[in-house]
Amino acid sequence: MVSVVVLVLLGIIFAFLLFLVSKIFYVPVDERIARVEEMLPGANCGACGCAGCADFAVKLVKGELVPANCPVSSEERRKKIAEFLGIAHQEGDRFYAFVHCGGVLDKAVQRAEYHGVKDCLSVDMLLKGDKGCVFGCLGYGDCVRVCPFDAIHIIDGVAVVDRDRCTGCGKCVSACPRGIIELVPMKQRVFVRCWSTDLGKDVMPVCKVGCIACRRCEKECPVGAIVVTDNLARIDYEKCINCGKCVKVCPTKAIITLDSSS
Repeated sequence: MVSVVVLVLLGIIFAFLLFLVSKIFYVPVDERIARVEEMLPGANCGACGCAGCADFAVKLVKGELVPANCPVSSEERRKKIAEFLGIAHQEGDRFYAFVHCGGVLDKAVQRAEYHGVKDCLSVDMLLKGDKGCVFGCLGYGDCVRVCPFDAIHIIDGVAVVDRDRCTGCGKCVSACPRGIIELVPMKQRVFVRCWSTDLGKDVMPVCKVGCIACRRCEKECPVGAIVVTDNLARIDYEKCINCGKCVKVCPTKAIITLDSSS
């Protein structure tokens, strides 16, 4: 009986101590944080620069960030969050991922048959891959595996982004060992589908649709939005008016519009 009484008393004492500690170290939690987190997409992709949606919700409520800092949220969702927090709604630019490579199986030369670990990083480290072009898409799907929205797939040996599904989270950009995936403005419709900086004479034997730095696009552009540097045509998306004149003069079809891309 003595032991039982002692244990009961110790339990009461420890319970009281825990109660006191919880009161002393209590940190008030803003109830809006949980509500805002519910309104976020819940992807936890990190595209906003935060550890996840929960962290982003905290910073939203504190006023350190605004709903437009979440590239994954729709404009309607951002507006609802802004209204809930009583702040002005700011429209954010929408971006999506674009793969700068058109070297599909019937266009790009295979210089070897690879047998090994099926991921782009491993293949790239092994003699720069099995394709003749050492700049193009390796096609082993590192980008596919990290995409939380099923927005990118390997088609004919090249990664292709589903523009309607892509939210611009940037995970595929970070996963690509060759850095050929870029976040581009949603309004942009003209692209250089090549990343090679080799001379034209070296590009042609390994890829039928590679940029050969002929500069025809540069001369044709009416607003100076496309310039050839380091043997590669590059588009300034802020200047580009999507007229498509560069597409028409490109001899290798390295420059495409969304409507003409395969």
